[in-house]
Amino acid sequence: MTSGHALERRRVTLLHRLEYAAVLAVRGLLRRLPMRAVLAAGTLLGRAFHAVDRSHRRLALSNLAAAFPVRSPQERQAIAREMFAHFGRLLAVLLKFSTMTPQEMLARVEFEGHERVLAAHAQGRGALLFTGHFGFWEINALVHALTLHPIAVMARPLDNPLLHDLLERVRRRTGNAVIYRRGALRRVLRTLAGNQAVALLIDQHIHTDAVYVDFFNRPAATTAALAAIALRTGAPVIPVFALPLPGGRFRMVYEHAVDAPDADDPDAIRDFTQRCTDVLEMYVRRYPQLWLWMHRRWRDVEPSEVKGMFPAAASGDESGDDGS
Repeated sequence: MTSGHALERRRVTLLHRLEYAAVLAVRGLLRRLPMRAVLAAGTLLGRAFHAVDRSHRRLALSNLAAAFPVRSPQERQAIAREMFAHFGRLLAVLLKFSTMTPQEMLARVEFEGHERVLAAHAQGRGALLFTGHFGFWEINALVHALTLHPIAVMARPLDNPLLHDLLERVRRRTGNAVIYRRGALRRVLRTLAGNQAVALLIDQHIHTDAVYVDFFNRPAATTAALAAIALRTGAPVIPVFALPLPGGRFRMVYEHAVDAPDADDPDAIRDFTQRCTDVLEMYVRRYPQLWLWMHRRWRDVEPSEVKGMFPAAASGDESGDDGS
């Protein structure tokens, strides 16, 4: 089974089929192109969306103005343009990698700090890997499994069931598993108990399982799952970033594990989440064009505590199956 019970019942529309056919056609074209041409095509695609997608362009500029108030409007506009180009390249590279052999993938990447993952597995409690919608995170998951150990990737389903199934096949083709929300907590705990790694993104606004931490000096609702599970299991928490290199190559960077708060910290989940967010912010400040500024990361509503599936992980409750 690839998509879960909920996805199996979703209706496939004509628009879904047209989108799927278009993606397959583009993938077929990219399969035949050298990587430099793939990157050029992705850049062209991203800049085309920058030109026509006014709403996301305005949102990106608004977020950049709040995050970098001392930068000039021209600098922020340049970051936004390059961000659109980057995400066009990400899509093109992912489609290209989906057609490559494992040997061809590994020839395009290099690793830095991956011994930290091996050291984490040597402790026998698995590993929690985190990043954001930053750089080439999908490529990192593919090649991680080829060099280190297969991982379980936490993900959300796509709206188009056909594209969802295609992306899942791509994610699984190097040995990884995909975990969706239904039954997620049990699967994550089972994966870590087997001394395997779980990877997740921590940079999207969420309505459940959230704590508010500072991200670019603004409160941002952030998943509590990473910190809650780390505190419960003792699994090391390692930041991961996939950076572009010249010549169509990529560097996979594994940072030092994030130190857990003291055992007597009354706000351990929030403090741990803040430490992880600080590492992500450091990379976004360093490479702002590689992060998803067109997402509504900061919202107006700030609940004092948002409960859901994962905060209970800290207390040992595994019943958090909400089916969403």
